[in-house]
Amino acid sequence: MKAIHILLVEDNEGDILLTTEALEEGKIINKVSVVKDGKQAIDFLNKKEPFENADLPNLILLDINLPKKNGHEVLQYIKDSKHLRYIPIIMLTTSSSENDIIKAYNHYANCFITKPVDVNEFMLAVAKIENFWINIVQLP
Repeated sequence: MKAIHILLVEDNEGDILLTTEALEEGKIINKVSVVKDGKQAIDFLNKKEPFENADLPNLILLDINLPKKNGHEVLQYIKDSKHLRYIPIIMLTTSSSENDIIKAYNHYANCFITKPVDVNEFMLAVAKIENFWINIVQLP
């Protein structure tokens, strides 16, 4: 098993801390890059300053409620881009709105997960994401 590079697009400091902590507890050492708004996510993926030396991620964890560009806009941008569309995107958000779920899948999200409110359940959900996407799925 090789380590993978995960891009976490999240503006909530508490969720950033919980997600990175949960990923660190996994048995695989992953590289996790964090950006805090939709514009930064697009700049990161396009290697625009200050991300000129960033490696493209193997997997993206994308929140919906983000400043500058929301998660739906970022998702649509990535899936419309020939050089990025192959990267799997997991919508990891507090939203459980049917509209958000349908919109995410209409823009080719690979899956949609509503963040559990309970800290332990949140940590478990991230561990399951990691297990599935790292140990089971073949990533490009």
